[in-house]
Amino acid sequence: IAARRLYEAGADCVMPAGSPIGSGRGIENTNNIKLIVSDLGEGGKCPVILDAGIGSAKDAVMAMELGVDAILLNSAIAYSKEPLIMAEAMKLACQAGRLSYLSGPMDKKLYATASSPEWEF
Repeated sequence: IAARRLYEAGADCVMPAGSPIGSGRGIENTNNIKLIVSDLGEGGKCPVILDAGIGSAKDAVMAMELGVDAILLNSAIAYSKEPLIMAEAMKLACQAGRLSYLSGPMDKKLYATASSPEWEF
């Protein structure tokens, strides 16, 4: 609701937090981010930039796979033991997550289904 109101008030983007700033806890409410993206982000209404909480490359991939347009992060890089390596990991994670989102991942299924073609010998 807050993101929608910001958009209606003329915001150039919305920036929901994944978790508290500097916490490194990742995205604690993925459904909230999905709702914001589906309401505002898809179709280019308003860019959604995840702000706060990213702690690792895995969190960045998840954010991008949820459909956010960008991630604002600092602590994960600044507090890592090897900041340059972590920055590269974040770049690659964002690229991979965005490509995954754009590719339209397969639907999750309750039961196993073979994807290999059936061959008769």
